[in-house]
Amino acid sequence: MAVLETVPVLFPAQAEAAAAASSSTSFLSTSTIIALTVFFALLCACIVIGHLLEEHRWANESITALLLGLCSGVVVLLISKFQSSQILVFSEDLFFLYLLPPIIFNAGFQVKKKNFFKNFTTIFLFGVFGTVISFCIISLGAYLLFKKIGVANLDIQDFLAIGAILSATDSVCTLQVLSQDETPLLYSIVFGEGVVNDATSIVLFNAVQSLDSSNIDALTALNLLGTFLYLFLTSTALGIAAGLISAYIIKTLYIGRHSTDREVALMMLMAYLSYMLAELLNLSGILTIFFCGIVMSHYTWHNVTESSRITTKHAFATISFIAETFIFLYVGMDALDIDKWKKSNASPGTSVAVSSILFALVLVGRAAFVFPISNITNCMKKRESTKIELRQQFIIWWAGLMRGAVTIALSYNQFAISDKEETADFALMITSTIIVVLFSTVVFGSITKPLIRAVLLRNAKSAVSDATDLPSLEELNISFIENCDPSEQPNTPPRRKNSLRLLISNPTRTVHYWWRKFDDKCMRPVFGGRGFVPFAPGSPSGARDDEAS
Repeated sequence: MAVLETVPVLFPAQAEAAAAASSSTSFLSTSTIIALTVFFALLCACIVIGHLLEEHRWANESITALLLGLCSGVVVLLISKFQSSQILVFSEDLFFLYLLPPIIFNAGFQVKKKNFFKNFTTIFLFGVFGTVISFCIISLGAYLLFKKIGVANLDIQDFLAIGAILSATDSVCTLQVLSQDETPLLYSIVFGEGVVNDATSIVLFNAVQSLDSSNIDALTALNLLGTFLYLFLTSTALGIAAGLISAYIIKTLYIGRHSTDREVALMMLMAYLSYMLAELLNLSGILTIFFCGIVMSHYTWHNVTESSRITTKHAFATISFIAETFIFLYVGMDALDIDKWKKSNASPGTSVAVSSILFALVLVGRAAFVFPISNITNCMKKRESTKIELRQQFIIWWAGLMRGAVTIALSYNQFAISDKEETADFALMITSTIIVVLFSTVVFGSITKPLIRAVLLRNAKSAVSDATDLPSLEELNISFIENCDPSEQPNTPPRRKNSLRLLISNPTRTVHYWWRKFDDKCMRPVFGGRGFVPFAPGSPSGARDDEAS
């Protein structure tokens, strides 16, 4: 079952009533215009306030948008005399079709590929295996504890969905309080883990929805694992294929020689097409468009004109920023949705208990994989400077506790059904999830930056942050062995023996070396990329070549 379901498109909460009362002949209802005007004004306010608070990194745009959303919800609640706080009704179609794709694509497009693949083993273990561990702990904990406090109308599939929902971290909010210059290792690990984590959580969510809850046996775990692996691999392959096709088309036709607008439009449409194809085939669109962004940044981006490179880089980042801010603005406003609180029919004590249990499971679930996996990866590393210290492990654990837009959207997808069928426990799950998102984003998001300065930077050695960039004598020897010509070294052992030794002692660097050779020899001549940009008279690069000649 795909993540998307047929739900009403975004519309004002009081649209029908306002349309009936309005005597205007315009095809746009007054309430629609008012709602959009308010949201665009709040978006502008978020940008301005974010700029004014730029030096105080504890208050990032996500926290600002949440607080503005809360304040706006209070105002609307007072105006409506505590009838409703909603200006707009949440739509999963809006989120999954229009807001989430640009955010994930930009994450893949802007990712620092060198640092990402340098720490790929750690990122993969955190993002995939860590998410699965957190998923199991949260699901099991919710199953064992909820029934003791009176939440008894959830089945096995709902508990598994809760585990997948709360396993999704908020990488964007986390990175707004991390500095790539001050903590490069943490930045690359948390960024990479966050993106892979979001994709893994949605893949798990899709796999859970495809299960038959009425027939669960010992093979259910194997079926879940098989479904997860199938969605993960096929979604990744589709994203890579879409990126390569776009690179080949732009390199072969070189559309930019006639119109830069066309090549920019083609990049955007091909990326969005990959996401829609993944959803059409019941795959993971988020994973597909993420790897499509990585491939496009590696090949396609180098095949377009220089003006298009600047345009795409800033356009993708701007669209992603607006979408993320819009999501957090709505989350803050939706937290005061009176209808959901009334439908939950839960006492304040029950609501606090459920939210506390969920948040405690998030804490335990993340600690259960961050510290063990960090120590496992440390055993695989020889250099002390590349190992993850205990203080860094604590920051990785802390920074990944924030939950965001993906958590909210998946919660609505699972528990927001038609009014006639929605149970009190389903409404309670939505309100509790919103509480967890608000608390984790505001509290942990505001404390992360001061915590990093207190725990890491104040006690860090002057060379720690750059230690991973300084080559050791062993790495210099490895680099010499890798780059030397065997014909010029008659007294050296055969190359195959050296390659095997390098692969065992330095797997990441050796695999990267062989990938670069394959990329330069086979991939870039066909799909373009750096050093293989097509020449066209009149293009910016072509004009410089003409002047030089």
